[in-house]
Amino acid sequence: MVVLEVPAEYGFVLLACVSTFAAGIRHSAFVGSARKAAKIPYPYEYASYEQVQTASPASADAMIAFNAAQRSHQNFNENHPTALGAMLIAGLRYPRAVGVMGALWAVNRVIYALGYKASGKQGGKGRYYGLVWQIMHFGLIGMAGVSAWKFASGS
Repeated sequence: MVVLEVPAEYGFVLLACVSTFAAGIRHSAFVGSARKAAKIPYPYEYASYEQVQTASPASADAMIAFNAAQRSHQNFNENHPTALGAMLIAGLRYPRAVGVMGALWAVNRVIYALGYKASGKQGGKGRYYGLVWQIMHFGLIGMAGVSAWKFASGS
């Protein structure tokens, strides 16, 4: 039988998890401000290709920035559950490392969003500035796998 003990330093893990909530709120704010600038009403998720093509250059730029902000937010939502789960599992064995990696994940998700939104016309290449999130993501998943294996094997 494996006894699950929460390390005294697990608070770092929880702080990292909370930092991801702040990053999600920031993503939502980016989308909201870009939606307003692009004049895309609810419930439309994106500006369509036709809307962008027929808009004035300034409106088209705003629509492209909105689409990029929206896509960045969706990418965040696609990856957030995995990151949280990995932090909570890996943090049982490696709380300090997970605290740092989780915080880096959150900060770089915001950098990713800023870069993506700013470089929408260039195909979103600015998102590469925040790609440290992906390194942290895979590291957290790997550490969660090691932690789970150690718990399963009783070591």
